[in-house]
Amino acid sequence: MTTRTVTRIIPAQATSDGAGVKLKRSLGQSNATRHDPFLMLDEFFSDEPADYLAGFPSHPHRGFETVTYMLEGHMLHEDHLGNKGHLRDGGVQWMTAGRGVIHSEMPQQEAGRMRGFQLWINLPAAEKMQPASYQDISADNIPHLKLSEHSEAVLIAGRSNINDSDAVGYINGSDSRSRSTDPIYIDLRLGAAESASFKLPIDHNALVYVYEGDVTIGDQHLDLNTSAILSSGDTLIVKAKSSARLLILAARPIGEPIVQYGPFVMNSKDEIEQALKDYRDGVLAIA
Repeated sequence: MTTRTVTRIIPAQATSDGAGVKLKRSLGQSNATRHDPFLMLDEFFSDEPADYLAGFPSHPHRGFETVTYMLEGHMLHEDHLGNKGHLRDGGVQWMTAGRGVIHSEMPQQEAGRMRGFQLWINLPAAEKMQPASYQDISADNIPHLKLSEHSEAVLIAGRSNINDSDAVGYINGSDSRSRSTDPIYIDLRLGAAESASFKLPIDHNALVYVYEGDVTIGDQHLDLNTSAILSSGDTLIVKAKSSARLLILAARPIGEPIVQYGPFVMNSKDEIEQALKDYRDGVLAIA
């Protein structure tokens, strides 16, 4: 057994995106804060409508996937394909931008709490120009693995083993479509003084993001709103002093050059120029 340890800590920084939505960004603050194939991780969390009501009006993407996980709130996705999807408490939207998608994500509430995450996952060069697609996954379709009276794991994607129990997320479980990065996405909720042991593929890059409480991995203490990049290994052990909640993310690295310009993520400057031209010409999302 090789236990994963913390190799780097990335505190989340306050910023805004879209039309002024306030959020905290850990991965993606700069090119140096990516972790292949993970490009960006944002947390949005506010009880103040002014922080989120402007939402994310129509904007393009090309070359990667977005995963939006809504803990609390109601957001409507609409795109150029005519799709509409309502994202509500505990739900997930998994969107593959591929060749191109033009969409909006707008709050459908005028008051109350909006809380959740958006993760960007890169696509390999051979898959960047595939047709765009997306799926909405309601909370009642996402498996929960009970670990104890006070602890559980919400299994969004991937296959792993937690405390000697097989754990299969909705993506790779009910939705059997394969993804070349083989992503694992788990929301771990630990009770006070409890721990969890994960078996993760040794060829996967992995990280955690703490969004409630604090935890310990090895001899490293991790505070609230902190991402931690993990070493290689086949086992991850997370311990909580008080109750804690954190995201466990792992995926097979791509190992290709990354050139990003805002919402476009490609492998070369020429491909970025082509994406900009396609967007200007109105053919970004046309095969």
